[in-house]
Amino acid sequence: MIKLLLVEDDLDLAGNVMDYLELEDIVCDHASNGVAALQLLEENRYQVVVLDINLPRLDGLQVCARAREQGNDTPIIMLTARDQLQDKITGFKQGADDYLVKPFAMEELVMRVKALAKRRSAQNKQLAVSGLVMDLSGKSVSYNGVVLHCSPTGFKLLEQLMRASPNPIDRDELVELVWGEESPDSNSLKVHMHKLRKVLSSASVPMEINFKTQVGFSLSPVQES
Repeated sequence: MIKLLLVEDDLDLAGNVMDYLELEDIVCDHASNGVAALQLLEENRYQVVVLDINLPRLDGLQVCARAREQGNDTPIIMLTARDQLQDKITGFKQGADDYLVKPFAMEELVMRVKALAKRRSAQNKQLAVSGLVMDLSGKSVSYNGVVLHCSPTGFKLLEQLMRASPNPIDRDELVELVWGEESPDSNSLKVHMHKLRKVLSSASVPMEINFKTQVGFSLSPVQES
């Protein structure tokens, strides 16, 4: 099942889109303005965002740019009545992954949603969680300007934890994302997690990696006693 955020201020259109997507086993949250959209993006993890450009409070381009600045790597499809090449270029520069011009066929929207839901956005170059910043291009991570020295595997683990934060990520999903088909032995994951926890602790990062059976791993703020 795909979880999607639809950001559209035309309530009639939004209702029609949500009804159609539900038939395709796609679950939708809805926001009618840019501010509400950013709030939902902070609180939830989606596989795709369908984002109208002309929105009240914050337009779609601003929402897209801010989401990318905050490290959100959810694929974004821009919905707009603008069909000019320059408008599309602007959208892609702000971090959009795809562009669909109104009016559009519902079948085409579903096809694009399903294609993008299989991956994370390549538009995002940085992840940021509570002062912890990961440069995906430079393969570096820092906290308040101080570089953290992670092993290549530790970097991959931290990347997935940051992408999911504050939500947990299932152990099997984490293993597949980091190691692919070459799954490590059970002790290997424990060793790498132990080393990663030491890296965060030595840099006084106020985040901790927790694990709960049947829930998974999560990167969350240190709980004060």
